[in-house]
Amino acid sequence: MSKTDKNQTDQSKMIDLTNTPPAKSLDEINGTVSVPTNAGFWRTLAAYAGPGALIAVGYMDPGNWITSIAGGSQFKYKLLTVILLSSLIAMLLQAMAARLGIVTGRDLAQLTRDRTSKGMGIFLWIVTELAIMATDIAEIIGSGIAIELLFGIPLIVGIAITALDVLILLLLMKLGFRKIEAIVATLVAVILFVFLYEVILAQPNMAEVVGGYIPHTELVTNDSMLYLALGIVGATVMPHNLYLGSSISQTRSYDREDEASVRKTIKFTVVDSNVQLSVAFVVNSLLLILGAALFYGASSDLGRFSDLYNALQNSQIVGAIASPILSMLFAIALLSSGQSSTITGTLAGQVIMEGFMHLKMPLWAQRLLTRLFAILPVLGFAIYYKGNEAKIEGLLTFSQVFLSVALPFAIIPLIIFTSNKKLMGPFVNKPWVKWISWIIAIVLIGLNLNLIYETLR
Repeated sequence: MSKTDKNQTDQSKMIDLTNTPPAKSLDEINGTVSVPTNAGFWRTLAAYAGPGALIAVGYMDPGNWITSIAGGSQFKYKLLTVILLSSLIAMLLQAMAARLGIVTGRDLAQLTRDRTSKGMGIFLWIVTELAIMATDIAEIIGSGIAIELLFGIPLIVGIAITALDVLILLLLMKLGFRKIEAIVATLVAVILFVFLYEVILAQPNMAEVVGGYIPHTELVTNDSMLYLALGIVGATVMPHNLYLGSSISQTRSYDREDEASVRKTIKFTVVDSNVQLSVAFVVNSLLLILGAALFYGASSDLGRFSDLYNALQNSQIVGAIASPILSMLFAIALLSSGQSSTITGTLAGQVIMEGFMHLKMPLWAQRLLTRLFAILPVLGFAIYYKGNEAKIEGLLTFSQVFLSVALPFAIIPLIIFTSNKKLMGPFVNKPWVKWISWIIAIVLIGLNLNLIYETLR
């Protein structure tokens, strides 16, 4: 063989190697959780429970907190209907993502990359990677501020500490995926009980709360309310959750060649997802109810985490229930939210990097690279604006705007793939699911474009 032929052969091998997709999504945990075959409903559901918690944390991450509490403080309970609608949309899209992964054995990133050119694949990877960074911004800032509020550690140091999450995740992966699920579920429970306790103390008007879930025309006629409603919807459905959901739905052991086994896995995975997303709905509702019950009509600025922390111990704002304990619980919930969200964000980053780039490198290096992509811009911004936390928290707005830009690149492929009869077989979208999902996609894209326009204006 000539030297030229040998070089061409080597290049051919390199090209083949680059274009060969990974065999499994999150290979180290794919199909590692066993499930019973002939058990009852509740025992079987317990075996499938877990992935839904990892998905749910993305719908109640620190990026949603300011928007929800601000919605309550400005418009009382009227935006609860928006939270309900957003949660129902999330349930539909996450069920589609889980079904896609279970049926095809591929995640959304892998399928998108398989059906695009190399150049388009790189472009989509960049957009999606930036979306992961935008998602992590809220979680990193939330965790850093919570550490500062609880322990008095400077914000820059607190942000740097969040980089250790990747080491924690590596340790947890060694212990098994069920351990990660249990820890995240525990953190979700902490968030739920903290805000449930604070709302009970706030004693909201329950008749007004129930009425808040009923749609009304003011949502459209009041420009300020519409803008905030768009912010809640735009911040709720995040693209990285769709990629993650299509991957971790494959962590259970099932027979992909057996239609009954696949159908059973879809059923219990979707039930788990809907139960956990219902918890996220309750948490987001509690955040808005808390904002309405304590801060409606207050003249104080409540646009930052530290403002909310201070307000909860200020009797002039929240009345007789003001207490340092309430502030501490708020900070603990914020830290729990940030930490649980960063664990899932790092996993989503791995799914996206492997799926789009077919990148083969040690897991520790891959996760560290994913984490650094997110943390370095925030750390640089924090150093540049040292002492100006308002500027640092201002990153939250820009992160939500970019997520709005990235959202169509996840939703549209998801609908196309799950509506493909050849790809999905008997599990293809039913006509009503297909058309409702397209309507949702068009409406979300329109609302997010409007949000971007209003924010930039």
